[in-house]
Amino acid sequence: MSKSVSDDSPFGANSPFFRIVKEGLAGLVDGEDYFDLLADDVVFEYVISVPGYPRRVEGRQNIADLYSGYGDYMSLRSADNLRVHHDRDASVVVLEYEVHGTSVQTGRPYDNRFVSIVTITDRKVTHWRDYLDPVAVFDASGWPQTHA
Repeated sequence: MSKSVSDDSPFGANSPFFRIVKEGLAGLVDGEDYFDLLADDVVFEYVISVPGYPRRVEGRQNIADLYSGYGDYMSLRSADNLRVHHDRDASVVVLEYEVHGTSVQTGRPYDNRFVSIVTITDRKVTHWRDYLDPVAVFDASGWPQTHA
């Protein structure tokens, strides 16, 4: 697939996220770019998310399509506080991490924490279950808007 994830690509806003995931999965998966780490038929589940975001996405290309518009909403500047928990018997990795940036629409800071439960088969991500703090998204986007 080799979608470019350089900072000036359509996926540039995601670059800190892509880097921390690659760091957390280093040595466990094969691929140059983030999307190369994913199996063609990967399944993503967004368990704790925000209204309007899909709960389930199937297929690497559909994940790429979903992430391609991220820069219209959030601009990430960094990702940190990575913790990796690996169950070798189950081929499952739990990644805990934080991302930091700014809402493109409001200019408000965006700081969120994630837990991603990743299943790996044949050195590719086959299943991804994500949990995030929706209040962090609401705070950055200014939702709900109050009218004085």
